Amino acid sequence: MPAESPLPAGKPSTPALPLGLYVHVPFCASTCDFCAFYQEEPRREDLDRYLTGVQRELELAVPRCAADTIFWGGGTPSALPARDLERLGRALLKHLGTAPKEWSIELAPSSVKADKLAVLRDLGVNRLSLGVQSFSETTLAGLGRRHSSKQVYAAIDAILAAGFDNLNLDFIFAVPGQTQDAWLADLREAMQIAPAHLSTYCLTFEEDTALWLKLSRGQVRPDPLADAVLYETTWDFLENAGYAQYEISNFARPGRECVHNLDTWRMSEWIGVGPAAASQFQGRRYANPPDLKRWLAGIEKGQLDQVDMVPLTPSLLAADALIFGLRLNCGVDLSALKKRFADFNFTVLEPLWRELIDDELLEKTGSIIRLTRAGRLVADRVGVRILEVIEEI
Repeated sequence: MPAESPLPAGKPSTPALPLGLYVHVPFCASTCDFCAFYQEEPRREDLDRYLTGVQRELELAVPRCAADTIFWGGGTPSALPARDLERLGRALLKHLGTAPKEWSIELAPSSVKADKLAVLRDLGVNRLSLGVQSFSETTLAGLGRRHSSKQVYAAIDAILAAGFDNLNLDFIFAVPGQTQDAWLADLREAMQIAPAHLSTYCLTFEEDTALWLKLSRGQVRPDPLADAVLYETTWDFLENAGYAQYEISNFARPGRECVHNLDTWRMSEWIGVGPAAASQFQGRRYANPPDLKRWLAGIEKGQLDQVDMVPLTPSLLAADALIFGLRLNCGVDLSALKKRFADFNFTVLEPLWRELIDDELLEKTGSIIRLTRAGRLVADRVGVRILEVIEEI
């Protein structure tokens, strides 16, 4: 439904929490077998209307103040031609007034070009995330990826030649048919590149994807025990290689953690722009419709068509701060959370903390709780237990 009171264009604001701006670029040349994100084929008319729509949505929904971080995701932001990347970036800079401390963009290897990289450098983009997924042609085929390992190497060479030094490489493991040796070969190859950051995600089977269809037909089968072995293999390998694990799936050289994601996991504020983009801002959590035409229809009328709107109650924020915070290796400071969410009764969770400590899934030092190594392997299960306790209140 349309938002009742869109923010007046140009209204100044100084958020108490870090503010992130997420821009969803929904265009992809093709759909990978594992991907369930909203996307559209990049047609010229749609690209132009999308860019105009983003400019209008900035006026309707985004305060004219500096954002701490910007993240362009998708879709495939690098599917945009260089001139469109520049138009999008200039619109953001004009509206916000200055570049953020951290500005990230997701790239697909097959769409990395020198002219695009030059535009990004000129705009002030300072963090690139390359969707490698694997260096193995066999594994790439199992994921339905449309790029080759040759294109991965060419993209990395172009990125380094353009002067970018804050590079994340994105990988997926536990792909059907992938052995532990094949996964370790990917990690060893990544070490030859020595990126600032690595994201390693265990494959999940999302509904309405080609891999989900194979799963439903019995053509592939998940193996949780094998997945756990690969998780721990990854953690040990990257620790020995000098990468600090700061979140279950994320590893970085010192000072190269993704600030945008850290702020999100710590329940700061962010505004999503573009179809399917989600927001958490000014006491509400909501999303834009995952439909380019519907999103544009509202924007072109000067209305914000926002869906799945939820008020941010203390219990909701406290639960999410705990669930996502426990995914971080540093854990959660309960004393700080109690001050931030003073209206939430944290004592109801004390029996759960004792239970998890007895099961050696959680450890507590002063007011800080963190998952043990065994706990990180079942972090999703721990999150479900936290929700169950809070929902019983």
